[in-house]
Amino acid sequence: MENWQEFTEDTIAALLEDGSDPDALYTVEHHFYDKDFNKLEKLAVELFKLGYEVTDAEEVEFEDGASAWVFDAIREQSLEIEPIVADAIKLEQLAKKHGVEYDGWGTYFEGDEADFELDDDEE
Repeated sequence: MENWQEFTEDTIAALLEDGSDPDALYTVEHHFYDKDFNKLEKLAVELFKLGYEVTDAEEVEFEDGASAWVFDAIREQSLEIEPIVADAIKLEQLAKKHGVEYDGWGTYFEGDEADFELDDDEE
């Protein structure tokens, strides 16, 4: 189990430090994967019923040649630590219930892209 509190605090701090808008609504994507499409599909239906937008599953191939099906459960929300951590914990538990892997969450920079400056080593 990931330390979702620490991960979320670090992610939000990095976004805000880079100039992302603290008052914007963010597209928060929770990532899931499994080799068994049917297990993934059952989880997707449950997440849809809980109000998440669910992307179509796609098959991906890993560097080692193995493959799995992946999809995201998406929710628009503010950049607040507690609700995001609560979602991550809840969704990780749902994934375990279905025998599917929860691969964490992510979001995107929100704001004026011109305000987002990369360090020389990031360009």
